[in-house]
Amino acid sequence: MSIDLSQLWELDERPGVSFIMPVLNEEKRIERAVQTVLDQEYLGPKEIVIGLGPSTDRTTEIAERMAREDARVTVVHNPAGDTPTSLNLSIAETRYPVIIRVDAHSELPRNYAALGVDTLRETGAANVGGLMRAVGDTPFQKAVARAYMSPIGLGGPAYHSGAQAGPSESAYLGIFRREVFELLGGFDPTLRRGQDWELNLRIRAAGGLVWFNPELTVTYWPRADIRSVAQQFYATGKWRAEIVRRHSTRNSLRYFAPPVLVGGLAAAAVGTALQAAGAARRLPTPVRWGIGAAQMGAATYAAAVSALAVSAPDADRREKAAFVAAVPTMHIAWGTGFIKGIVTGADHGDADRSRTDTGGTRAEEQDR
Repeated sequence: MSIDLSQLWELDERPGVSFIMPVLNEEKRIERAVQTVLDQEYLGPKEIVIGLGPSTDRTTEIAERMAREDARVTVVHNPAGDTPTSLNLSIAETRYPVIIRVDAHSELPRNYAALGVDTLRETGAANVGGLMRAVGDTPFQKAVARAYMSPIGLGGPAYHSGAQAGPSESAYLGIFRREVFELLGGFDPTLRRGQDWELNLRIRAAGGLVWFNPELTVTYWPRADIRSVAQQFYATGKWRAEIVRRHSTRNSLRYFAPPVLVGGLAAAAVGTALQAAGAARRLPTPVRWGIGAAQMGAATYAAAVSALAVSAPDADRREKAAFVAAVPTMHIAWGTGFIKGIVTGADHGDADRSRTDTGGTRAEEQDR
């Protein structure tokens, strides 16, 4: 039987909303994140269900205390610790017709739920998302946040750089009608990353509308050190490759830019080494031309990243230097992971450990 999400049930003006939050090792941020949900200026009933992985810090203690103190907070345990399972277990415990995914590393404005429900009602969308506004505390974290929001950093999705409201391929976090999960099932538990994109693919294939509203702005705190950024983007690239293996014809060409960059940089490095050793002159002319093109591309890339850093009027010297380091780290790690994933695929042993390794946050999160 075919599934049709093109015509959805009409929502009440202020239906109940259920927030779902997958959490693992988030003792530093979980209380603040949950409080931004409870502080929503929304006239309808609301609840939050925390999908709790086996944390090694105080996250479980904090979450269970919040559940005891506020009846709107529920905790469900996920011994496996992976994001899609936590999301699915949380959805199973929800009661209301609108389900809002939130992240323990994100903070919501007070009108987020109200604006999201209004957008669902006005557009007839099955899922609505907004703009991820990345911010940072340290110069390096600020540089990573700047890269998130820059077209040269992540680029592509409207939820990173902002765009006109309208239909979208995917959505950051997501404000869903309950029918999405009743008719399509939950998030794919075999995808450790990118499960949001895959669900939105199924929504669109079923005739449902995924809508971007730039007025829905969520504050996001990215990784704070270069090692964690590299781990995160390597895992993201590998899982994006797994999605390409499964849905090859439905992926944007922009996903292939980082692996092409990695190949070009590698060719430039090898060519430069051969030139230094005096061996390049013995290569066929087309190969020498290829080396020259790769070197020109590498130089242009370095110049573009440096120019963006230097031209940022609101960044100090430390942040500009960090930006020059952060952007290539993101691209090279993502591209290397993508190449590895295309060759070998990805499995549950390929989770991103960058949050847990740095002492305190969730091991996986939505594909960026």
